Amino acid sequence: MIDNLKLEICAFHIDTCVIAERCGADRVELCDNPVEGGTTPSYGAIKQAREKISIQLYPIIRPRAGNFFYSDEEFAMMRDDIEICRQLGCDGISVGISKLNGEIDIERFKQIVEWAGPMGVTCNRVIDNAPDIFKALEDIISCGCERVLTSGHKTAAPEATEILQQMVLQAGNRIIIMPGAGVKSSNIAALRNATGANEFHSSARKIAPNPVTYINEAVSDYGHVYIADETEVRAMVDALKISHSQIR
Repeated sequence: MIDNLKLEICAFHIDTCVIAERCGADRVELCDNPVEGGTTPSYGAIKQAREKISIQLYPIIRPRAGNFFYSDEEFAMMRDDIEICRQLGCDGISVGISKLNGEIDIERFKQIVEWAGPMGVTCNRVIDNAPDIFKALEDIISCGCERVLTSGHKTAAPEATEILQQMVLQAGNRIIIMPGAGVKSSNIAALRNATGANEFHSSARKIAPNPVTYINEAVSDYGHVYIADETEVRAMVDALKISHSQIR
């Protein structure tokens, strides 16, 4: 985008990937299962996304929803999914793994980073489930991750500006702190000014119109398709541009 300012869009649909690139975003975190926070997308979704966009593509590696403590079988699934991402030409992955006590599993995380190489590794919001976010940040740095996605131990990043600022100062040049959750065009500039962060994460999502003419309303698990609001993504990109020019 501008110098070191970057916007990452969380995409739950191939159309969102295209919207993100068209609007000037820098990276896509590709996910499935928006209702439960995002899980590993399918082979076909990753392949389609890689073929359709040239900006950075980071699929999430998360075999299921819920906690970030994984069984041996789930850990093996993650290894295979990482290999698929490499074969399909992804730039990196978004991933996290913890111990039973919620602390970062350093040994297993280092293994994940090794499996991912030469792709980059973003630590996902496992850090927001750690008992001590500042200790967890040091653990993540020691694992070799390039950035960490975090809401600052709160429901949404705008509620945690003080903590996020502390994390940015603690990280220095060792890792990128990327605030996410609740990031919008209406608050992204203020969030940047308050925290000193240079990368931001948002889904900017809305429910896509349903073209199907018959819907059985008695079915409770029909669900929705979510795509990015193109106007909102453009507005976030523009807000960061204005913030950059004002600070300069």
